[in-house]
Amino acid sequence: MLTFDRLWQDKRDRVAVQIDTLIVAGWAGRDAHAIEHHIEELAAIGVPRPSTVPLFYRIGTGQLSQTTQLQVLGPDTSGEVEPVVLSLADGLWVTVGSDHTDRKAESAGVALSKQLCSKVVGTGLWRYDEVAPHWDSLILRAWATIDGNRTLYQEGAVSGLRSPADLMQRYSNSATLPPGSLMFGGTIGAIGGIRPGTRFEMELEDPVLQRKLNHAYDIEALPVVA
Repeated sequence: MLTFDRLWQDKRDRVAVQIDTLIVAGWAGRDAHAIEHHIEELAAIGVPRPSTVPLFYRIGTGQLSQTTQLQVLGPDTSGEVEPVVLSLADGLWVTVGSDHTDRKAESAGVALSKQLCSKVVGTGLWRYDEVAPHWDSLILRAWATIDGNRTLYQEGAVSGLRSPADLMQRYSNSATLPPGSLMFGGTIGAIGGIRPGTRFEMELEDPVLQRKLNHAYDIEALPVVA
């Protein structure tokens, strides 16, 4: 069960949500050159090319978390900031999330690697209807603490990604998702390449309505015991 603070118009409330279906949209770039860039940066760390783009990975819902302290196995994991769409009984909502992934396992199989780390989402929600008209203006940012230094890790407009409407149509042949479904909407390239850190901070900015969704978590790498 996840808890969210929702903001729409001049209203606020808090809701507890049971997620029944978790989907991670992979290779979801809108621009072919940007997709190829992301494929190549992953290929540089041994990740095989996808069979097609986009791909939709079903993930166990027990992997969803709003933690601020993430434990992972070994030193080879990293986060990636993504827009996230959540379907509730009263419509679609948007938050920010991190598709935290085991990069070593990713070289063996992307679907496997997706199951090995928690998928972290923020605690704030915006109504999708309020941001859909200016969706391409939204900006994703992430900072990673690497070797003790806080570094801008990702930054770019969501216009580089397929829109939620496009992804939902491709996934479910519908303009929406069934209530209780949550979809990660793809990521942008990492500045300086994919690498691990000890803290990950993520942000989704709406410059039109002048607001931001933020979340952060520290990363503890547990020892790998043979």
